Amino acid sequence: MAERELWTVPLGRLEYGEALELQRNIARDRIAGTIPQDVLLLLEHPPVVTLGRGSKEQNLVASPEFLKSKGVELFEVERGGDVTFHGPGQLVGYPIIDLKRHREDLHWYLRNSEEALINTLADYGIPGERNPAYTGVWTRGKKIASIGVHARDWVTWHGFALNVTTDLSFFDLIIPCGIDGVVMTSIAREVGSDEISPQDVRDRVSAKFAEAFDLTAVVTSRSTLLETVA
Repeated sequence: MAERELWTVPLGRLEYGEALELQRNIARDRIAGTIPQDVLLLLEHPPVVTLGRGSKEQNLVASPEFLKSKGVELFEVERGGDVTFHGPGQLVGYPIIDLKRHREDLHWYLRNSEEALINTLADYGIPGERNPAYTGVWTRGKKIASIGVHARDWVTWHGFALNVTTDLSFFDLIIPCGIDGVVMTSIAREVGSDEISPQDVRDRVSAKFAEAFDLTAVVTSRSTLLETVA
């Protein structure tokens, strides 16, 4: 086994509540040292709106009742940031990284996460950008990826959401990340094609994320990961 690996775990489509419990449990075990390597969960959620610690009531445009009527779940969570949407066609990544093995600096972690996504977009000919006022990744002035994290004992969880073939009309239900006037976009919209392979995007993100943190990406399964701490 390599000394410093990133165990990437493809999970397919997973309910938000189940994924939240899973990442909290993995973070707990990473803090305890029973999971010996950093982990990156890669998945897709059914439609869900999440409210971070910085959420403001006015940034949830649709009422909870309306969201429920449209089959959109609503969660309040411990991550930083405001309101965001997850749904089909979006690659969600939950990096569970022990920053004590890297650098005990959340700003550094966020910039490296942005860099991994910017480098992924470059593979598709999309110029990824940072916006100095906000966390996340942009292209041509439009937002294409959101990032919101939480950390305890320098172990991170929550993470990023990259719009791949996402139905962008869902973002009309919220003011994304609390940014007035923000325009959301996706890889599909930027390249002008819906024929984007989710697996290809997932593999590229995995490789770029490992590279950004000087790790070796190793694909593993959920069952194998959980067996580590059984």
